[in-house]
Amino acid sequence: MNAQNPHILRNRQPIRQLDDAAANRIAAGEVVERPASAIKELVENALDAQAKRIEIAYADGGKTLIRVVDDGCGIPEEELSLALSRHATSKIDGSDLLNIHSFGFRGEALPSLGAVGRLSITSRFVGAGSAFRIEVDGGRLGAVLPAAGPQGTSVELRDLFHATPARLKFLRSAVAEARAIGDVVKRLAMAAPDVAVILRDVSGGGEGRIVFRADVEGEEARLQARLRRIMGQAFIENALEIGAEREGMRLSGYAALPTYSRGAAVAQFFFVNGRPVRDKQLHGALRAAYSDFLSRDRHPAAVLFIDCDPELVDVNVHPAKAEVRFREPGVARGLIVSALKHALAGAGHRASTTVGTATLGAMQPAPHPEMLYQMPLGRMRANTPATGFAESSGWQAGRMEDLPQELPPNDLPLGVARAQLHENYIIAQTTTGMVIIDQHAAHERLVYEKLKWQSGANGVPSQALLIPEIVELPAADCARLLEASEAMQGLGLVYEAFGEGTICVRETPAILGEINAGKLLGDIADELADLGQSQTVKDRIEAVLSRMSCHGSIRSGRRMNADEMNALLREMEATPHSGQCNHGRPTYVELKLADIERLFGRS
Repeated sequence: MNAQNPHILRNRQPIRQLDDAAANRIAAGEVVERPASAIKELVENALDAQAKRIEIAYADGGKTLIRVVDDGCGIPEEELSLALSRHATSKIDGSDLLNIHSFGFRGEALPSLGAVGRLSITSRFVGAGSAFRIEVDGGRLGAVLPAAGPQGTSVELRDLFHATPARLKFLRSAVAEARAIGDVVKRLAMAAPDVAVILRDVSGGGEGRIVFRADVEGEEARLQARLRRIMGQAFIENALEIGAEREGMRLSGYAALPTYSRGAAVAQFFFVNGRPVRDKQLHGALRAAYSDFLSRDRHPAAVLFIDCDPELVDVNVHPAKAEVRFREPGVARGLIVSALKHALAGAGHRASTTVGTATLGAMQPAPHPEMLYQMPLGRMRANTPATGFAESSGWQAGRMEDLPQELPPNDLPLGVARAQLHENYIIAQTTTGMVIIDQHAAHERLVYEKLKWQSGANGVPSQALLIPEIVELPAADCARLLEASEAMQGLGLVYEAFGEGTICVRETPAILGEINAGKLLGDIADELADLGQSQTVKDRIEAVLSRMSCHGSIRSGRRMNADEMNALLREMEATPHSGQCNHGRPTYVELKLADIERLFGRS
């Protein structure tokens, strides 16, 4: 007797059409995951309505109240009820799903919100004499009634998920949901620097408190002003402006110096045609651009905008519209990597200003309870020994060079060497302050850049295997590897097909020595499947070059004369990326004279 198949229902039900309420609740599960998702949809609608001011309010992390008010064009009276129907939208006519210029286009947000909460919309269309209001509760639509209100639209959502109580159990605490709302609003504020955005927490009733506010600042550089408000002044001070174009795609925005890195990928923002997106290929390209400057536990900070013909990118991948798919993903990835590498190379020896700020913070002494006021000068003189500093002896920590009478010229950013401390740190004087250089880290970077240049100019030499290694892989991995074989050959890795599901490795990069070819090909195949491009071989070669530069650089503990120290400074000024070592740490710290004087209470 055959066992009952668990996938076959004992009492099969007939196929039937779901009613609109059930369909809307199902759709809401994809569009509205949490309060932040609801606010994202409503703010995007406001931006599509050409609003210049958007005010968002929430209570209890958005669980009990969400209100979005804008001054956009509004909704006509006769279209209010239609706006709450599924797949009803003014953004597209349905004839072309690729030529999309708006945030919304699916027509699912408002009916989904009305299906899982108590939704009311009050709107006054531009040029209309009065506003109108409509309410929907758990999918039950009310009548359109006259109301009072200015031009624009006010959407109020109360008791989110009251119609689907099970969804409430999956929401996090009010604090966590409020944090997610703040992140979404800030991301949308970056996308629209010409729109004023205000976020309020009205959990206690009344006007509540302003959590975030971003006004429109100035006529020019609005994006920079908006990023300063959201990312902070330190990011703007240490960010490089990005501008590049390739094959119909244009990249703009800001990317921070490697020494201004973060412990997690929390300061990485991508926008495609103004739409905030989370795309693993774009994040992978950003990581690849910084791979030569940051260790794996550090992450770059960047705000990047990709603009292209809407037909080159598909935004209709997911109902939440947070994912996109490029027609030519390799072009987008290559544009990001090349533009960022070019910008970082143009930064030369520059390091982030936060390094000097952190140094001054570490040097700031804590006030002693009994020494809060300056000691009287007469008392200090009375207690000072007759023998001054000139008669002291035994100071061997540093070596002073003869001080020239003139200040270093302005065209020497790293100044002129004045001393070497502990046989590792060079002290240089600039026209505006002083610089402390880690001689080993700085020279290590210089040697590394030379080795990379020689490797690129002469190609990566390969070594032929005495016995070719046969590697068995899944057919899909083999196909990806064979497509990338030409690029791998340029890195010294030579292989070819050897029957179905098998690859023959004939040559490997000589600089890597003896390697496990099977594991290497597996890692490359995984990266190709995940990102469409592999950095594995290149990263391993650069890791070997980094180790070689470490062993070939000036060691800590070596004494250097003035000419050697100044030669190192001049080479740093002329070499790209010399502001950070091979692991992303700074090679020098710059202290401004004004900061030093403030440290000693002289200003």
